[in-house]
Amino acid sequence: MKYAEITGWGKCIPPATLTNEDLATFVDTSDEWITSRTGIKARRISHVNTAELAALAAKRALATAGIDPEEVDLIAVATSCPDTLIPNTSSKVQQILGAHNAAAFDLNSACTGFLYALQNATAQVRMGAIKKAIVIGAERMSWFVNWSRRETCVLFGDGAGAVVIEATDKPVGLLEAKLGCDSQARDILEVRGFGTDMDRYENPPTALDINFIGQDIFKRAVKAMGAGATHVTEKANLSIDDIDLLVPHQANLRIIAALQKQFKLADENVMVNIDKYGNTSAATIPIALCEAVEQGRVKPDANIMTAAFGAGLTWGAGYIKWGERVTPIAKCDDELPANDKTAKELLSTAIDYCLSKQNSEQ
Repeated sequence: MKYAEITGWGKCIPPATLTNEDLATFVDTSDEWITSRTGIKARRISHVNTAELAALAAKRALATAGIDPEEVDLIAVATSCPDTLIPNTSSKVQQILGAHNAAAFDLNSACTGFLYALQNATAQVRMGAIKKAIVIGAERMSWFVNWSRRETCVLFGDGAGAVVIEATDKPVGLLEAKLGCDSQARDILEVRGFGTDMDRYENPPTALDINFIGQDIFKRAVKAMGAGATHVTEKANLSIDDIDLLVPHQANLRIIAALQKQFKLADENVMVNIDKYGNTSAATIPIALCEAVEQGRVKPDANIMTAAFGAGLTWGAGYIKWGERVTPIAKCDDELPANDKTAKELLSTAIDYCLSKQNSEQ
């Protein structure tokens, strides 16, 4: 039987940082208000599009794996923020990488997207359809945000993370996964005024907005992520003591803490970086996984549990058995194009528009 080992990992973090103090200059909020409710201290704002974020994360993952782009059979991009609906963002990533032999598809399962894409690519490797794939979570969530609504504008950030998976005979990689969807409550987290559901002629949208019912999302997220992780743990014949590291979706520190409490894990067994980046949707798990490896928190043969929850309401959990290698084979020196603007300067047009629209409606 074939398995799909994670042999490469990489991330792309935009340089411009929007702190809680920055937000407080144009929204009625404070660092204490945001931190106490979410655990977020800052988030990154991208000056490039989603495909460029995804491609740089993929380049770094390929270098880590020592893989040439032309060896790649599949590029899977999990994103809610495609550069274009047609064509897909993954085809742009393929173009940037020069991975001309790869099939390419986008997948939108919101914050759970990376797990959905990783399971899909892993299944293709295990059935023998492909040998090498890049799985990417990439988001430019700042593009959707209404900067006059403090309930949502404090939550989201931009970034990308990627892994390379390769066929192997060793029982490593994503060994078990449980994916699901709580569609009865899909309207509690949605981007309004976008897609073919809108009336493009009678009532064209003037700006996008995120509908976010926080308390209901919190309860459903904790329940679904916990149930998914429990199912995967039992199916993999693991005990709680066998879990070396939990890498959860970084949506809210309270959700992570509730999951940590349910599984009775010590702080050193839970990866948290929401304070630095906020919620980067499908990118949170691959970014967190990459940083965990970089920080030496992923050891050879480690048992890693992941769990996520997103719009739809999609949810999922996965058990990853790490291989032997935890150091890069090579390094990618590429960087994003230079940016001389602050996060607030990058957002100035969007902020001014949202605030002026809010004032006109009052």
